[in-house]
Amino acid sequence: MWIFAYLNYQVPRTRKEIFEMLVKGLQRLEYRGYDSAGVAVDGSKKTATDINGNTICLIKKQGKVKALDEELYKKDSLDLDEELYTHFGLAHTRWATHGEPSAVNSHPHRSDKDNEFVVIHNGIITNYKELKKYLISQGYEFESETDTEVIPKLIKYVYDNRESDTVSFSMLVERVIKQLEGAFALVFKSRHFPGEAVSTRRGSPLLIGVRSKFELLTEQIPVQYNSGELLRPQGALDVYIVFVESTYSAIIEHTNKVLYLEDDDVAVVKEGKLSIHRMNRQAGEDPIRAIQTLQMELQQIMKGNFDAFMQKEIFEQPESVVNTMRGRICFDTNNVVLGGLKDHLKEIKRCRRLIMIGCGTSFHAAVATRQILEELTELPVMVELASDFLDRYTPVFRDDVCFFISQSGETADTLMALRYCKEHGALTVGITNTVGSSICRETDCGVHINAGPEIGVASTKAYTSQFVALTMFSLMMSEDKLSLQKRRLDIINGLRMLPELIRKVLALDEKIKSIANELYEQRSLLVMGRGFNYATCLEGALKIKEITYMHSEGILAGELKHGPLALIDKDMPVIMLIMKDGCYTKCHNALQQIKARSGRPIIICCQDDYEAIKNAYQTIELPQTVDCLQGILSVIPLQLLSFHLAVLRGFDVSGLTLLTWQEPD
Repeated sequence: MWIFAYLNYQVPRTRKEIFEMLVKGLQRLEYRGYDSAGVAVDGSKKTATDINGNTICLIKKQGKVKALDEELYKKDSLDLDEELYTHFGLAHTRWATHGEPSAVNSHPHRSDKDNEFVVIHNGIITNYKELKKYLISQGYEFESETDTEVIPKLIKYVYDNRESDTVSFSMLVERVIKQLEGAFALVFKSRHFPGEAVSTRRGSPLLIGVRSKFELLTEQIPVQYNSGELLRPQGALDVYIVFVESTYSAIIEHTNKVLYLEDDDVAVVKEGKLSIHRMNRQAGEDPIRAIQTLQMELQQIMKGNFDAFMQKEIFEQPESVVNTMRGRICFDTNNVVLGGLKDHLKEIKRCRRLIMIGCGTSFHAAVATRQILEELTELPVMVELASDFLDRYTPVFRDDVCFFISQSGETADTLMALRYCKEHGALTVGITNTVGSSICRETDCGVHINAGPEIGVASTKAYTSQFVALTMFSLMMSEDKLSLQKRRLDIINGLRMLPELIRKVLALDEKIKSIANELYEQRSLLVMGRGFNYATCLEGALKIKEITYMHSEGILAGELKHGPLALIDKDMPVIMLIMKDGCYTKCHNALQQIKARSGRPIIICCQDDYEAIKNAYQTIELPQTVDCLQGILSVIPLQLLSFHLAVLRGFDVSGLTLLTWQEPD
């Protein structure tokens, strides 16, 4: 689910211009998966007859944003040329979680047939069934199958039962979110409060962008615990509200001045004044919200000559790994310094264990580097999925160091795990790609991976940059260990050569595309390896599932005989990673088991590995590097394979939307 909202205050815009602004905001987010889209705008004055002449028009459509755009211009009751000096519009794309894809289940959701309150939502409301049951008992009627619809119904209930007419829009929202459980980023619009925008978040990131022709009076925003106005420029104001997890693509073309909301902040824009409200002040809470300046350009988030953002980002990896290393490794002196960790290095070296916490691709980056971390730090390393870590109430102690790995810095489970570890007194370290993100702000120290904006829904260059950042951490930790100096030098030399080796792997794109042509009609694909390349199997299988909707499984080759071997026959595609490292012989033993079951393995191996080549159905030969970095090279063919499989199966890789694919007979 993706949010974009736009408010113009004393900035004349025609309704057509407002439509175009909202639609373009959604289109900037189209690389994300979604199944329907909708907008909420003010109705034309000539048709407004009730509630002080204010009406809200909802336009919702199943399918692509293009279908919604076409629908907008079919509304004869809306005067597209009407000029509006102050207007607040909402836009949303939805990925079904409750209720099948349909116009009625799409956002914005409304309080009643008169559209008194409308809301757009990212996240999930876990207690919606209880709220819905109560609201139905109070006579409120529901029309969708979603969890979100309880929110506008609930604010209507609170409004209907308010103690006086002086209750503000923000007070209504504060009362509503007190009743909500789960994660949400919300934006509200109401006929009772025309031209007024209210937004809030808990567990889902939300960003407000501000643009004014005049200089803002302040960029240090005090939080209001009762009431008060905050930011007031000298006149006209444009405000953009965006759900932002891993991209700023919907906002950067308009402004680079942004404000990050904290959990349970309620942001209000009224009569050109922006204010931040909270119900209660917590101990240690920062009472300031700072307006920040984004350091990126619009061209950074454009596809250029590539067909999709994912493809572009795969091919950016020679540059992105350099950016991760830049200023941190001196190849002349073989020194590695991560400035964000330098002041805490002694404390980290005294810890009793490292706990690496992440989700999905970020978890795989921790798995990929666990072995070299253990080897060079000589500390026990736990690798944890954030959701499972929380479910188990894992014991955490003051002498633990906990790493929180997240491309966006806003991953909800990882963020909750961070807060859990802080409560238990552990030192917390963030590994993120997003300056100013929640994990960046809430950890004690950290490393920005500097991979650049990652627009594609499937993380690619962030994975390899996380890999490099964690490897650099292990090098910094072992700098004073004489017995490890040769090993350190080998790895540093490997990092120096890495960008050129990645370019050589990317040159295999056509070969990988030809392999995809043989595989795209299959129903399943197994990826096997072990040692340093086990994480590559997990990450490659995840990319295939995520982008192609094909079943894929990453299997530890050492577990082959404990069940997975039963799946192997001549019709089951198998990709094996066999690299010249400590597991080389063991991987060949697994290869023989596959051959004995008539398997036809596609082998990713080192160049001129004749033993592997002669046993392969097909091979992808990679340049060889130091064993602990080989996973960076070996994951790239699987990234490319997933991209080509998705295209061949008829999926729009930019939007992850089914186009033409039908299951083979």
